Amino acid sequence: MELWIGTTNKGKLSEFKLLFDKELPSLELHTLQELPHYTQPPENGQTFLENARIKAKSLKAMKPGVWVMAEDTGLEVEALNNLPGIHTARYAGPKASDSENVAKLLKMLQIRSATNRNARFVCVLVAYSPSGEEFVFNGELKGTISKTPAGQHGFGYDPVFVPTGETKSLAELGHAYKNANSHRAQATKAFIEKLKSLS
Repeated sequence: MELWIGTTNKGKLSEFKLLFDKELPSLELHTLQELPHYTQPPENGQTFLENARIKAKSLKAMKPGVWVMAEDTGLEVEALNNLPGIHTARYAGPKASDSENVAKLLKMLQIRSATNRNARFVCVLVAYSPSGEEFVFNGELKGTISKTPAGQHGFGYDPVFVPTGETKSLAELGHAYKNANSHRAQATKAFIEKLKSLS
């Protein structure tokens, strides 16, 4: 079975690879780096689902006849009216680095003097079968935003996101924790179960 993954994010790719290699070692994984003429479409949807679908459909057009998948992931912070949301990756600007996005998030919470630091990571994964049938999988990880970044593992907002029931950030808890519990892991595992049921 062949699967193409619609992301160029190295952190996401390594997480996907670990999950698929463990559960479906016979799966043949491919990434966008193998498509030199592929241009990612603008993510102009209004929801995580719309953006995931835009990416998955674009890849499907390039790779008909095989499984393709793409996901959209975001951080929703209650005190910021669920921002950054669909703008998570570019919260501090179109080409913002992870540290710039984290800095803006902490600054916005400080400006609002937010006592409520509840947040959640959301992942919506869209997959298309070789025949073009669409499957949608969701994952969610609840937690709080810490006041200062901590930890060296992970990427994005992991250094300031403390999962519910934990005292350390995702970046401190490490890859094993994330691959067992994260929003992306939940959605990916649901997809893997679907692939297993069809094979």
